[in-house]
Amino acid sequence: MKAIAYTRAAALPELLRQRIVVLDGAMGTMIQRYKLGEADFRGARFKDHRKDLKGNNDLLQLTRPDVIREIHEQYLAAGADIVETNTFGATSVAQEDYGLAHVARELNVAAARLAREACDQFSTPDKPRFAAGALGPTPRTASISPDVNDPAARNVSFDELKAAYLEQAAGLLEGGADLFLVETIFDTLNAKAAIFALDELMEQTGERLPVIVSGTVTDASGRILSGQTVSAFWHSVRHARPLAVGLNCALGATLMRPYIEELAKVADDTYISCYPNAGLPNPMSETGFDETPEITGSLVEEFARAGFLNIAGGCCGTTPEHIAQIAQRVAKYRPRCRHDSMLPGLLAA
Repeated sequence: MKAIAYTRAAALPELLRQRIVVLDGAMGTMIQRYKLGEADFRGARFKDHRKDLKGNNDLLQLTRPDVIREIHEQYLAAGADIVETNTFGATSVAQEDYGLAHVARELNVAAARLAREACDQFSTPDKPRFAAGALGPTPRTASISPDVNDPAARNVSFDELKAAYLEQAAGLLEGGADLFLVETIFDTLNAKAAIFALDELMEQTGERLPVIVSGTVTDASGRILSGQTVSAFWHSVRHARPLAVGLNCALGATLMRPYIEELAKVADDTYISCYPNAGLPNPMSETGFDETPEITGSLVEEFARAGFLNIAGGCCGTTPEHIAQIAQRVAKYRPRCRHDSMLPGLLAA
């Protein structure tokens, strides 16, 4: 199949062939460290907004851009090659819960600019940095009923999701995102709406950006919430020709291992990404999760040693310290090769 000619992040595919690329860690975990109050989320602009805004992390690129910029910089300093925009919930569908659907595009433009500016600050000729436009799953699901008494009920349609994702992606593109990351997918139909929107945007603009698709296995059944196995999930999204496909969130690396191994075997014509949580939730921990940076780093290193990985990072509970451990440990190993049987081993000295 002919390779896609990317208009942004054109160097990324070659980089993935050369080494394991490092993704950043959790934005939400880091924001919690700042102990922000309602006034921080409101700023001057939203001072009189009718709904509470604390917890709307996506709003911080407008009201506390200094915090978001500093978090990006900490992850880049720790060794991340890719940082995600702070846009996990920056669709009109998600922002409607806060009465802020009308600022969704603005949130994405601002977030992409912050991430891209941080990447520019840290990029060097031999270590380029990339801003990934993050598209989260939204709080609604197109294929599962919210009403246990009415299996046919839906609280969002495919067309509504597609329109929201198109608006989000257009903002990310305008702000300078280098690639798109459709992440934490618990409903494949939602992901298909995002993929459709990305295809439409790139056809309209003539821009062609790499796309990474990342699902989330919600429990020990090995399935995403809408019922698909990891293999079925891959076959449902492979038509999008993503640069990489992977898993994130919900599970720590220990529980995620069989599923990332399965994906690495079945998705032989694309790259594999993995960014697990820092173990299991623990409200007594500073980060809210069990694993120290050393533990998470050693578990992700084992994935690299086994030949599963092209992109490695962290999700909930991970910090710059976790990412520094991951970056240091996976640097010793060859990246997984597409189309080839997995060839684990150390890089030549």
